[in-house]
Amino acid sequence: MTVTLGPPLTDALARTAADPAEPAEPVVRRRPRLRPGLLVAGAYLILLVVAAAWPAALAPGDPLAADPLGVLSPPDVAHWLGTDHLGRDVWTRVVHGAGHSLTIGVAATALAVTGGVLLGLLAGLTHRAADEALSRTFDALSAFPMLLLALLFIAIAGPGTASLIVAIGMATLPHYARVVRGQTLVVRRAGFVEQAVTFGESRSRLVLRHVLPNVVGPVPVLAVIGLGEAILAAAGLSFLGMGPQPPSPEWGAMLSEGRNYLQVAWWITILPGLAVTATVVSLTVVGRHWQARFDGRRR
Repeated sequence: MTVTLGPPLTDALARTAADPAEPAEPVVRRRPRLRPGLLVAGAYLILLVVAAAWPAALAPGDPLAADPLGVLSPPDVAHWLGTDHLGRDVWTRVVHGAGHSLTIGVAATALAVTGGVLLGLLAGLTHRAADEALSRTFDALSAFPMLLLALLFIAIAGPGTASLIVAIGMATLPHYARVVRGQTLVVRRAGFVEQAVTFGESRSRLVLRHVLPNVVGPVPVLAVIGLGEAILAAAGLSFLGMGPQPPSPEWGAMLSEGRNYLQVAWWITILPGLAVTATVVSLTVVGRHWQARFDGRRR
């Protein structure tokens, strides 16, 4: 059989034979561009974590301290963002409320991820009948809006922070379960898994050592984006009175308290609304960037 070399390959071989010591052309690597939006989102998230962990560093006052003489005061030197209908400092309440909103979002996302990974693995590794039943359940739950499922659960369990966390976690669980199930079906047929089965590894060791590490790769990326959705859902349900109750400085509860004073004191609701919006947008920007890098490495 005769192999014919194309002109580009022939020229390259000729140059190499003529001067074997000629150094190869250096490979130029592009530096990753710094995206201003990503930097701003990352800086805001760092500030959010500081506000949640050490709120006194940004707002040393008491978020529940009322001042009857300073009711509905506009922003000034004493109160940067004014006071609410009870004379409480809005800036202090928003900073201290970051811990409440972030805790609810993180706890609900952790519950959804844990349950989704376990059920997704179960669906992908069990018999076909069980897989079909779990898959149809995931599809049925995913057909309903997340807030509707959360409202249904809260209507049964009652309002409160714990009910809010469980409701959001259960409502977002099917999304993670479907992703993990799909990954499990791919990994279980991979060559290294079949080789491990041939070597006689136990089922538990096979799942923990080979299947699980290769299945949960996209889950952290989805969890970052899902955290923003969980915080937004928590604020919406708290606005409806289904979450933490007043005088808690949770962002959704603050929006609910300030909606009756929009015409006379707009600043009561502006900052909590901006905090929720900036948090969701920042988490989405960081999550999408991380997802793009993950997809690029996987390709």
